[in-house]
Amino acid sequence: MNAEQKIQFQNSKGDKLAAILSNPTGDMTKPIVVMAHGFASNKNSRSNTKLVERFDQLGIASFRFDIWGHGESEGNFEDITITEAVDDILQAIKFLKSLDYSRIALVGSSFGGAAAMEVASQTTNLFALALKSPVSDYAEEQLHVRGQEGIDAWKSDGFTLYESNRGGKIKINYTLYEDFLHHSGYQVAPNISIPTLIVHGDQDEEVPVAQSIKTSKLIPNCKLVIVEGAKHSYQEGRHENEMLEAITGFIEEIAKTL
Repeated sequence: MNAEQKIQFQNSKGDKLAAILSNPTGDMTKPIVVMAHGFASNKNSRSNTKLVERFDQLGIASFRFDIWGHGESEGNFEDITITEAVDDILQAIKFLKSLDYSRIALVGSSFGGAAAMEVASQTTNLFALALKSPVSDYAEEQLHVRGQEGIDAWKSDGFTLYESNRGGKIKINYTLYEDFLHHSGYQVAPNISIPTLIVHGDQDEEVPVAQSIKTSKLIPNCKLVIVEGAKHSYQEGRHENEMLEAITGFIEEIAKTL
């Protein structure tokens, strides 16, 4: 039996978001993990699909979806904001609750991790949060990647071109940066009360590992795993396996206590 099911649900604006539900047991009383991908990625990213494989083997259901403007979801990518991503995750949780899932965990990666932190600080509908190389301070991260001149040019032009990891350049509006100035992982971290895991590579070239070290100290119940030698994409086998094992093991351990 194929456990995967293609699904559409809506965000608060009524736009359609594409998702894949994988429930290896068919039991909706068991835990399910919502998965929020990174910037310019999609629900079928390598790390998402690898995590789903492991969750399936553990009998844990998963719900991976395309954030607005990404993958098969509706929306114009260049108009994406963190506010939109937060709403998308909240609507995904609401949708699963409408299907009678009640034991929900959240995994967020990079940009999706930034949104996931904010969601976890707002809702009481989650039992655990796992963050993979999350962006805690977007302004700092962009300064790290672009430099001040790059940010100033972005503001002046109203948009910038982003190098997609799948090749080619894609347009993103300055409204993304502006919106992020009102959203800080450091500010919401103290309001996250559920067990939390942060996994971050100490050679991350995109999001400084120092961000996750700081955030881990601000979340009351947080475990930090630093993967030595790992970059943002965790491409090498050992680095990827360490990240996958940390996240799935963390969710499995807490799920057993429910």
